[in-house]
Formats: sequence, structure tokens, C-alpha cells
Amino acid sequence: MTSAIHAFGESALLVEIGEGIDDAHVARARAVADGWEALGHGLAVPTYTSVLLRYDPFTLDPRLAEREAGRLVETATPAPAASFRTIEIPTTYEGPDLEETAERSHLAVDELIALHADRDYRVFFLGFLPGFAYCGTLDPRIAAPRLARPREHVPAGAVAIADGQTGVYPFDSPGGWRLIGRTELAMFDPSHAPAALVRAGDRVRFVRR
Repeated sequence: MTSAIHAFGESALLVEIGEGIDDAHVARARAVADGWEALGHGLAVPTYTSVLLRYDPFTLDPRLAEREAGRLVETATPAPAASFRTIEIPTTYEGPDLEETAERSHLAVDELIALHADRDYRVFFLGFLPGFAYCGTLDPRIAAPRLARPREHVPAGAVAIADGQTGVYPFDSPGGWRLIGRTELAMFDPSHAPAALVRAGDRVRFVRR
């Protein structure tokens, strides 16, 4: 599997793993990120197809950083599936976009709920907000493009879907995903360690209440 490593500013490297949302890319990105952090060089941020590797150029020469990153790309082994958790998210399905999304998908509301709740989703990565997990993939029968105009306010705990993915808003914020439910579960709590409820590689299952 071919990868590319690029300088990303003066104190980071961007490792490109592949293209498209693919479990193998996600797992490899997570493995490179874990390896980098285990070396103590700095924070690593995995995404669908790439990893951002931070480092301090005053303590780690950029050329050495690139060599270390290249070695990790070649040797990092994705963790076995058994090492990740499955997190159940109790969900009340009564979001403001539920009926419209079901109609758009040519489904009854109960059919859409069953399709959303009746599967495990892989946590691809966390981003946008602390604790916001991009999870996928949705059943392809659920047609849910992002809203043409994002809402100015989405409440914390809103369960949302868009573009083949699902997630939970951890805080009140703006947002353009379609809201189909809500949960009382806290996705991010800075008083806990770790603060985020889920991490990349975990599985998430929405449980109807």
C-alpha cells in the first residue's frame, strides 16, 4: 500500500494513506498515530485516509522526523479488532429531521429507525468538536445529504446523519447534519480521563429507547 509523507508547516508531517473511506485505511492511520505517540514525539491526529504527526522541531530534526514517520508507515500494525470497544448509545428517535429523512429515503419512520439502530458503526476519527466521532457507514438505503443551510444551533446529544455517516453532537453548536434523535449520554467530559467517550477504531451501536 503506497503512502506519501509531506511537511505540514514547520512542526508537523502529513502522512497520506490512501483514498476514500475504507476500513483498512482507517486502521492503518490509527496504527501510525498510535506508534508516533508511543515514541513520544507529539500528538498524532488520524483521519479517514491520512495522519497528522506533530513534533517539536527544536528537539527532533525534521529530517529525522520524516524518517521516523516513514518507518512507522512501513512497520505499524493495526491493532486487532478485539482490542477496541463497542459503545452502546441509548437513543430516543424523535429528531426534527426524522420524518423528512424517512420520506426522502422512501422508508417508513420505523424502517429508517431500524436501519440506523440495527448495526455497528466504526469510529473513523474524532474531529469538528472535541468528542465528535465520525462513524460509518450508514445503510445505503438511508439518503441523508447535509442540510443546504446548517442550523445555527444544534443541541448537545443530538444524534445525526449525513453523507453515509452518523454521529452525536457533544456540545451545543452549529451543524449541518440531519437530526434524527437524541441521547443523554455525554460524549465528552473533561473531568474524565480520557475525556472523549469513544476513540478511533471503537464500534458504536445506537440502541432505541
